[in-house]
Amino acid sequence: MHITGNPSSITLGQASLYWLKLGFISFGGPAGQIAIMHHDLVEQKRWISEDRFLHALNFCMVLPGPEAQQLATYIGWLMHRHWGGIIAGALFVLPSFFLLIVLTWIYLTYGNVPAVAGVLYGLKPAIVAIVIFAAYRIGSRTLNTPLLWLIAGLAFIALTIFKLPFPFIILTAGLIGYYAGRVMPHRFETGKSHGAPRERSQPALIDDASPIPSHALFSWLALWRTAAAGIVIWLVAIGILSGMYGWNGTYTQMGWFFTKAALMTFGGAYAVLPYVYQGAVEQYLWLTPGQMIDGLALGETTPGPLIMVVTFVGFVGGWGMQVLGPETRFVSAFTGAGVVTFFTFLPSFIFIFMGAPFIETTHGKLSFTAPLKAITAAVVGVILNLAVFFAYYVVWPQGLGGDVDWFSIGLIITAVTAMFRLNAGVIPVLLSCGMLGMVWRLTT
Repeated sequence: MHITGNPSSITLGQASLYWLKLGFISFGGPAGQIAIMHHDLVEQKRWISEDRFLHALNFCMVLPGPEAQQLATYIGWLMHRHWGGIIAGALFVLPSFFLLIVLTWIYLTYGNVPAVAGVLYGLKPAIVAIVIFAAYRIGSRTLNTPLLWLIAGLAFIALTIFKLPFPFIILTAGLIGYYAGRVMPHRFETGKSHGAPRERSQPALIDDASPIPSHALFSWLALWRTAAAGIVIWLVAIGILSGMYGWNGTYTQMGWFFTKAALMTFGGAYAVLPYVYQGAVEQYLWLTPGQMIDGLALGETTPGPLIMVVTFVGFVGGWGMQVLGPETRFVSAFTGAGVVTFFTFLPSFIFIFMGAPFIETTHGKLSFTAPLKAITAAVVGVILNLAVFFAYYVVWPQGLGGDVDWFSIGLIITAVTAMFRLNAGVIPVLLSCGMLGMVWRLTT
């Protein structure tokens, strides 16, 4: 089963053009992005078989970080070694990075123009509905036992009432899952499968029976070399920032904070947003609660993984802190966005290159999957907490002592109904609410 050489006849240049195209069309969140890759790579181009695609996806799903971007990195790595993975993963996010830079600059420069302010006003209720729908979607797939429902409920209470730190909640859920998986494994049995295999008109370039390419074979030496390389890259980057701006400097703290955030991204961007909010809004004061919601709205309207909202956070933080001086505000903001994006995605590349051959051997082992199921259950509670927080800010923009925003309540109900009853997509909901918000603001 072992061979040397590249299993694919597709050149790195040809693959790079596809990854660049994917970066511009990858709308619809992780589910939509994975669906696009499945349609293109499995059904149309036949670069990889259904089973190999799903096998790679299963691995990416258990890692912290954006699974769609990691899946692109994985397939790029499988086809063209490390450079193939780097190019695939980078091109998946670069279009979104530059689009968000442009949109965030427009937001900060023209956000007070009545028409623009009206659109942003309408987007906030839409975001509340989208987060509610995300909690429902993830919960309906994962909360299939009473124990998992209990973990989700406790996570919601811990974050909403007791304000416990997000990492503590995730760690506790993982420990509960590990212990329960050993003493009552039946609590985690799902009986789910991917269904019957598809009939194929022709074999894929990387087919079910294709030999494992030499660079994908597991070895402890390669694993530790990759881990060491990742640590060195991180240390050099954080060391440069610390040397230039000091450990307490804005850019250094951005790198440190978003490294921690990247390691907490189990369950997707919605799961880590409460942690980002705690740090960026409450601890470091890089942006306001309203700006956080606006950033999420902009992130939903651009291609790429939703975790790209951190680019918005870095840009706004650099803009407000004016690290490089008031006369170079845009450069300060652009640098902040670059620092945040780099440190957010670096762990994703390292995890893929380091763990792919090894973690695949844990497939189906309950001792490994039970903690992950418990963490996913806790993530549902965390996302629901995020929906409550956003709803509070949108409905009572001046706090409980202020007036209730009845128009926003109506938009939330309308958007929720559209998504649950009419299966409306994220982009139509955002566009519709944005237009309604603009009309309301301009006519009242």
